[in-house]
Amino acid sequence: MKRMNIGLLGIGTVGGGVFELLKSNIKEIQRKTSADMRIVAVADKNIARAKEIVGSSIEVTDDAFKLVADKEIDVIVELIGGTTIAKDLVVKAIENKKHVVTANKALIAVHGNEIFKAAHAKGVMVAFEAAVAGGIPIIKALREGLTANRIEWIAGIINGTTNFILSEMRDKGLDFETVLKEAQRLGYAEADPTFDIEGVDAAHKATIMSAIAFGIPMQFEKAHVEGITKLAAIDIRYAEQLGYRIKLLGIAKKTSGGVELRVHPTLIPAKRLIANVEGAMNAVQVFGDAVGTTLYYGKGAGSEPTASAVIADLVDITRLLSADAEHRVPYLAFQPDAVQNTPVLPIGEITTSYYLRMRVADQAGVLADITKILASHGVSIDALLQKEADEGESQTDLVALTHETKEKNMLAAIKEIQDLKTVAGEVVKIRLENLS
Repeated sequence: MKRMNIGLLGIGTVGGGVFELLKSNIKEIQRKTSADMRIVAVADKNIARAKEIVGSSIEVTDDAFKLVADKEIDVIVELIGGTTIAKDLVVKAIENKKHVVTANKALIAVHGNEIFKAAHAKGVMVAFEAAVAGGIPIIKALREGLTANRIEWIAGIINGTTNFILSEMRDKGLDFETVLKEAQRLGYAEADPTFDIEGVDAAHKATIMSAIAFGIPMQFEKAHVEGITKLAAIDIRYAEQLGYRIKLLGIAKKTSGGVELRVHPTLIPAKRLIANVEGAMNAVQVFGDAVGTTLYYGKGAGSEPTASAVIADLVDITRLLSADAEHRVPYLAFQPDAVQNTPVLPIGEITTSYYLRMRVADQAGVLADITKILASHGVSIDALLQKEADEGESQTDLVALTHETKEKNMLAAIKEIQDLKTVAGEVVKIRLENLS
């Protein structure tokens, strides 16, 4: 049985899960790999806690660079997070011809191009299944299971914190701030939840999936990113009345003009399976030209689900150790010399449908003025919802769903609508995807 020595960088929630899962399931793993995988050293700033977890038989240090230089270690598992020290450690490990497994989506989305180039030059593997959607094997599905397909689009609920918040807002009719505090109390949201609620975490993951699906470099800096902080409970209710639910989606779509890469709140028809993913769960819908629509669902975070993905990557490495580097599965599914610099479209050039909510004067002719402006910009209305004005009120809500149009056309129409004297305040715009 071949031996594989593992150096573990970081033994927090996920690192502890990797250690425990590898220990508890080692016999099952060995049956599948014929490999003796062992964590032989751990690096963590909290040495006392690390020793408490792993015991006295495993080396523990607070010097992570010592592990990436250790000649006895075959694979480095990076679970530190961030894009500074983690990057330095991964690059140094690759220089020392060590394979790398990471759950660090920010590292891969921001520095993946550089890391993969270095790994290719050294003939080592970089595996990152745990970086997207936790325990859901979406990277393997895109890179291997769907390899015969031309992927046309991906839409994913890939942040559990925001999905929990949106589910609670819909179920209980509460506003964003109230639900955020509850999510923090329950441990679903961090004390500083910015990366989650502003969509950055989901954008990292969408960037990675887009690169694998379309054979393009990582281009996180070109992703359009919107979070859920400005989403109002009333829009969730109106969407429900119209037969839709609002989710924070990471979307990657191949078009004739380039790639759409965006994260934002999105209306989805309530009848779609992905619209019914609730709580902190994740789901990714992929459309391939041969298979049609496929859906991947499960826990997107947490100790054991993420550890499951990390260990799956370790298993892959043991199976491919003897394979010639040129015959291993490419990092981004496509061979390095076949990766194309397909442009990522600016948000004004994307095409989708829209939900619009306007506070309008309760008088004749308002709707005609609005539809005239929309039509002048090539925007047609699919559905309307007009609320009766409350007693004593001179204004009411007008909600419209549009057919597909370019974003720049929609923005131009909204600017004109907001200039109408019969429209009060800003027009609320939320994108809509039918996912059919």
